Amino acid sequence: MAHSLSAKKRIRQNEKRRARNRHRKSLVRDEVKTYNAAITSGDVTKAEAELKKVVTILDRTAARKTIHKNAAARKRSRLTRKLNALKAAKAGGGTKAATA
Repeated sequence: MAHSLSAKKRIRQNEKRRARNRHRKSLVRDEVKTYNAAITSGDVTKAEAELKKVVTILDRTAARKTIHKNAAARKRSRLTRKLNALKAAKAGGGTKAATA
């Protein structure tokens, strides 16, 4: 248990920041779920719209230092690869990336 005023303030700040960060990460996870649902349904236009939303939230979350910028870039890249694989499969490319 903290005794000094500064330690008590630090605890209050940490609680606020933790709640804020948890909310931001939850938003990212929810958007990724809706994006993955669009990918599995096979709707390219809907998936593109969802990807745009996910990328916006990822970039904003990384800019506010909730997640690392490289982690956001890695997630963005992986999600984009899924969309490109879906497009290739729809085009009849049937590549190995489309099945992965």
